[in-house]
Amino acid sequence: MSSSVAEKLARKSSSRRPSTKQVRLKLVYIDFWSSVKLSFLIGLCFGIVAIVGSFLIWTVLNQTGIFDQVNTLFTDISGTGSTTSLKSVLGLGQVMGFSIVVAILDIVVTTALGAVVALLYNLSVKISGGLLVGFTNN
Repeated sequence: MSSSVAEKLARKSSSRRPSTKQVRLKLVYIDFWSSVKLSFLIGLCFGIVAIVGSFLIWTVLNQTGIFDQVNTLFTDISGTGSTTSLKSVLGLGQVMGFSIVVAILDIVVTTALGAVVALLYNLSVKISGGLLVGFTNN
């Protein structure tokens, strides 16, 4: 009973299992300034998304004529003496100004929350010992 070299190599390679190394590490400290910088960048991204999103929504609503329909509904409900136009209140300048203010507040709040989370985690590590994380080399 002779077997070919290919069969011997196939048996040899199937019997050997690939070695995987596992490393378990504890996260015991989050750098305060790193978390502040990262949360600032995340807040900046959210702010940019809010500004662009509000511009796109306003543009779509303006192009589809929704503002005109709501304006006629508003004048019908308020009476014939009303000369206030909805576009004077919800113009592009007012909407973009409001979204910029909201984006700035978003950046400030997100940065502050990132700092608070880092401080709270660093304080809770003293009680809990840290977060155990496992890694493999697959």
